Amino acid sequence: MDLGIGGRRALVLGGSKGLGRGIAEALAAEGVAVALTGRNEEAAMKVASEIGPAAAGFSLDLANPEAIDPFLNRLATFGTIDILVLNGGGPPPTLAADVDSEFWRAQFEAMVLSGMRIVHRLLPAMRARRFGRIIAVASTSIREPIPSLTASNALRSALAGWMKTLAGEVAVDGVTVNVLLPGRLATDRTLSFDRTDAASEGVSVETVAARSQSEIPVGRYGTPAEFGAAAAFLASRQAAYITGVALPVDGGLCRSML
Repeated sequence: MDLGIGGRRALVLGGSKGLGRGIAEALAAEGVAVALTGRNEEAAMKVASEIGPAAAGFSLDLANPEAIDPFLNRLATFGTIDILVLNGGGPPPTLAADVDSEFWRAQFEAMVLSGMRIVHRLLPAMRARRFGRIIAVASTSIREPIPSLTASNALRSALAGWMKTLAGEVAVDGVTVNVLLPGRLATDRTLSFDRTDAASEGVSVETVAARSQSEIPVGRYGTPAEFGAAAAFLASRQAAYITGVALPVDGGLCRSML
């Protein structure tokens, strides 16, 4: 299927590894010019060179609010953005009763406000051209909270609520706004959780991973490429009538009906 986005330009935050890289690669395969970010510019540029000649790498720390505007000013040399993917690293595990206000402020800045600032800068041009795709990478935790992932449960839900509201405001201008909910995918973060559980239980990582995968109806962890394919479809011409959706990409793990 031709997704009809060849020649478009995309910005993929956190696109130098994991799910972000999977999305960047899927978009590039459709002929999209991709700007991707990472905390280390040299690493981001290396990944961009591996993805293709139309890709470019930039450094950006989403936890630093002072970095947003300078980054977007640099991005102007890349061209006008048609597809925006909000993606960043997940917060550390914490118990709800133990989280203090400074932790909340720092995580809210990185996980919510930084994405809002970038959307506010790029959205007017999308509306003027009557084409835009805004996709946020969240978590199935906004449907079924995950124990100990307090910040993820709360702040990804906050971003999803804002995205849902925004979707209703800009749909008439040809801009769609959707959220992807990754479940257990084969990334470094999933591996780190498996290692932590293995150490606490005194068993092998392989034992923990096998148990975790047995809980997924598909029977395995998903891949960044599979996740990227879902993002590429939501960015496509064919998905013009899909907006305000939170789509799980989890192999059937989430049992919620909605």
